[in-house]
Amino acid sequence: MRREARADRAAAAEGRLQKRKMPARKDGSTKGDLKEANRKRAREGGPVRYSARVEYDGTDFAGFQIQSRSRTVQGELERALGRLSGGSRIRVEGAGRTDAGVHARGQVIAFTYRGRLGRTELHRALTALLPRDIGLGTLRRVEAGFRPRYRAMYREYRYMVWNGPPSPLRERHALAVREPLDVEAMGEAATVFVGRHDFSAFGGRDKQPVRTVHEVRVRRQGRWVTIVVIGDAFLRQMVRRMVAALLRVGREQATVDEVRRELGSRAPAFAGETAPANGLVLWRVPMGPSHRVSEEEQDKRER
Repeated sequence: MRREARADRAAAAEGRLQKRKMPARKDGSTKGDLKEANRKRAREGGPVRYSARVEYDGTDFAGFQIQSRSRTVQGELERALGRLSGGSRIRVEGAGRTDAGVHARGQVIAFTYRGRLGRTELHRALTALLPRDIGLGTLRRVEAGFRPRYRAMYREYRYMVWNGPPSPLRERHALAVREPLDVEAMGEAATVFVGRHDFSAFGGRDKQPVRTVHEVRVRRQGRWVTIVVIGDAFLRQMVRRMVAALLRVGREQATVDEVRRELGSRAPAFAGETAPANGLVLWRVPMGPSHRVSEEEQDKRER
């Protein structure tokens, strides 16, 4: 009920903006007058393309991409936008299609808005409508052709391992491994994945299984072991299968040479063993700097 109440308040935000009385300025105008002028310019300028960073706890989602019978991140974002556009669908595009249970700290989305709310009001309304397991960052105005999936410079994933005693809070967003891990051996095995390879053995079926991995790092800080994977793009479950192989090495269940042979075999590596989704986070997806409208230009257009 609370969520519905927030939704109703946010959906009515546009109407309230017009009714709100603002103190007059020296020239006789009010802030309300200026906001109305901004909305008028937005209407005259046509649809506005926005981009934003999105953070979410993927525990209760069936992934990012919209599905007809499952709860997804894209579905929740589009539902919120639909409430602000009279039920019309506003398509949300993401930089990465995370699987069920995978989290994100730096997912990047984009959508085209045709309504009358300004950037700040739109962000406030969306924040009120979105569930607690999705956080929306600052909206940034971008050019009409901006598509985060194709404008991403690279994608950085981090896999979190709690290598310590039982800890329910930590293990909600990390894989629990009780036995000691040989992090040095894992780091050596990680170098096998760096470069341009056919990753058929470590990913779902794809017509183009060749991917470029720029960096794979394994580091320990106390009881935490973090596996950082950076690449242009990834096959389905590719990062989690790589992590599973590295954990085998860390447990002394596989050698570096065996990981190398598995990569070259194209058959599912280590019988398709895949690390659980809860430890994986889409950490960062940098966009090319020339693809965004600058903050100064955003302010100019909205003043």
